[in-house]
Amino acid sequence: MGEKFNFTMKFNVDKEKVNEAEEILVNVYKALKEKGYNPINQLVGYILSGDPTYITSHNNARSLIRQLERDELLEELIKKYLENK
Repeated sequence: MGEKFNFTMKFNVDKEKVNEAEEILVNVYKALKEKGYNPINQLVGYILSGDPTYITSHNNARSLIRQLERDELLEELIKKYLENK
């Protein structure tokens, strides 16, 4: 059983999906801000729970964010954060 854990899994996301994730995150952020929400808190709530009601339907933000898997959103966030270090 220990042999299963002696290697590192590799996770890849298509480059096109990454660009799409960035665009969606920016648009959802703007929509949340326009409606007076704290966009960071709302996005964290959505990513942790998967509950789309954390995202406003203003400017189609809720539909946009549901086009991506939460792991794609997380990858984009981590990538942008670490690129700026």
